[in-house]
Amino acid sequence: MSKRSVPRRSMRERAAEYWDAAFLARVRIWQIMPLAGWGRVAALIVIGLVLGALPIVFMLATSAMIGNVPDAVGGGEGSAAWNELVRLFLIAAVAFLLQQVLAPVQQLLGLSVQRTVDGRIRDQAVASVTSSVGISALEDGEVLGKFSEARMRFENNFHTPGHAVAGMLYLFARYVQLFALLVIIWIIFGALTAIAMTVAIATLRVGNRAGLRVYSALWRSNGHLRRRLVYLRDITMGSVAAKELRVFGSMAWMTKRHEDAFHEFADPVDRERRRIYFKPYLVYTAIALVTVTWALVSLVSRAAGTGAAPGELATGAMSLTALTLGLQALIGSLMLARDYPESDTSTQFGMNALTAIREVEDTVRDTDTAPRGTTDVPRHAPQSSIEFRGLHFAYPGTNQPVFSGLDLTIESGKTTAIVGINGAGKTTLMKLLARLYEPDAGGIYVDGVDIREFDLEQWRRTLSVVFQDFVHYEVSAADNVAFGAAFAPEDRDAVKAAAAATGMLDTLTDAPAGLETTLARAYKDGIDLSGGQWQRVAIARSLYALSKGARVLVLDEPTAALDVRAEAEFFDQFVELTEGVTTLLISHRFSSVRRADQIVVIEAGHVIERGTHGELLSADTHYKRLFDLQARRFHDGLDADDEADADAMGGAR
Repeated sequence: MSKRSVPRRSMRERAAEYWDAAFLARVRIWQIMPLAGWGRVAALIVIGLVLGALPIVFMLATSAMIGNVPDAVGGGEGSAAWNELVRLFLIAAVAFLLQQVLAPVQQLLGLSVQRTVDGRIRDQAVASVTSSVGISALEDGEVLGKFSEARMRFENNFHTPGHAVAGMLYLFARYVQLFALLVIIWIIFGALTAIAMTVAIATLRVGNRAGLRVYSALWRSNGHLRRRLVYLRDITMGSVAAKELRVFGSMAWMTKRHEDAFHEFADPVDRERRRIYFKPYLVYTAIALVTVTWALVSLVSRAAGTGAAPGELATGAMSLTALTLGLQALIGSLMLARDYPESDTSTQFGMNALTAIREVEDTVRDTDTAPRGTTDVPRHAPQSSIEFRGLHFAYPGTNQPVFSGLDLTIESGKTTAIVGINGAGKTTLMKLLARLYEPDAGGIYVDGVDIREFDLEQWRRTLSVVFQDFVHYEVSAADNVAFGAAFAPEDRDAVKAAAAATGMLDTLTDAPAGLETTLARAYKDGIDLSGGQWQRVAIARSLYALSKGARVLVLDEPTAALDVRAEAEFFDQFVELTEGVTTLLISHRFSSVRRADQIVVIEAGHVIERGTHGELLSADTHYKRLFDLQARRFHDGLDADDEADADAMGGAR
């Protein structure tokens, strides 16, 4: 990290940054503190005050005890001095024992505060993210990076906002003790020594926290490098790429990339750590050393009875009690000038996670401006059609439009197939229909009503969507199917019917735990499915949704993992199962789309052709050229697999 690469900042910018990092960050910790509950907060403060006072009581008692030893020894057992020595010993012992008892209580209470705060912040974040109408913010790289940073903190239970709150409350014990020690130094050494010690301790504390702030900022700015490092570590050591890494012989290559990523992330951090802590701390240590040396000389001078040091309130020889107390106060206060491991790191780094979460929430809120709708969806909608009128859309952050005035009518109760080359916008059309994104202009109308007027939850329950990148849920087989209508109580008979319709019932019921078998090998008795079997489960999910009231079926490449013959067989049955359902089918295989009531060809954001399979083949159409090319590949024995089909459609322009 060269000096030239760091932009120069004005004094105003540095002051604003310091104000935000040193003061406003602490204000934000206090702002979220009520999430812990005032009862827990008050209890932790009280315990902190007591724990701060107990070492002072111990110190006073032991110092007086040491000062009383000569008289106690001289008076012998049973004398007043001996009894006083015993009393002081008991006071010191009780103070010590109370510290040992209260310290674990403080830790347990702090853990409760931390978990409560983190739980509520996590709930707030989940509510904020999941309640958004669309998903544009969640597909933004910067937002995903911040969310990943926060998620890593929470998953590892490492420097979270809850830790920051608990750490802030732990400071009561430290500062009560420090204040009492400085008062003792004032009484024994005088005002000037106490002020000098205060300055030295503050210099060390401020220096430590300033270095920690800079280090924290660097750590956060390198988040993208850390995420890459974690990704390479997981991909190298995990099971996802285990087969390919070994078969391709690329383990050494990946290991080298992991090593390079580690140095790219860690080396600048190490250099900055040395710059932040090494030279400045030489200065801080020198200040503290001079101050403590001066105080110790004063102490020795007083103890030897050679007179007072400058600024002292009294002169003359010092008692053994005062000598012991003064020495303990100096050492104790100096120890409190260092970092506080239970507070400093957590209050500094813990707020990084909260800052990241708040930025994600702000981004989601700022982009989530689409109306949620208040109109009930008619019971039998769509009765006539779904219309895309003058649709314009480009993904956020891009200048390349996907649609530029697209017009398309989907007749209700019929199957409409959408075809086109890769990148034509077929899947985007489905996302807009599900209101995962909002059009930049134009609209989507159901029986003449803009879908933005419909109640959002009701509208989505009207849809049954299976995207090409459907999720493999690591839950039971029954739940994987029932997720198609998770809002409804699970209907085991409907689950079985949907699984049977896709030819998966026997496979799932023959599993170790039947329909309760977890579909992931990482679990006891869990199983994994082939790509084609998973696709059948996803389709069963959509059929289950139809049984629970969905009326529009959207299938994005629903049988891409099946071979052509299995696909043709499946669709022969599927047409009967979905009779009367408004169906939108995206597929690059013509063995699927040829059965559709209407086929629509999309290119460059517009509908260029539409008609039945027979109508489109009877003329010189783009669809006919694609169909003939795919048919020739199948005839030549290529079996029209996924990649061949994709190449055929992409190369037929």
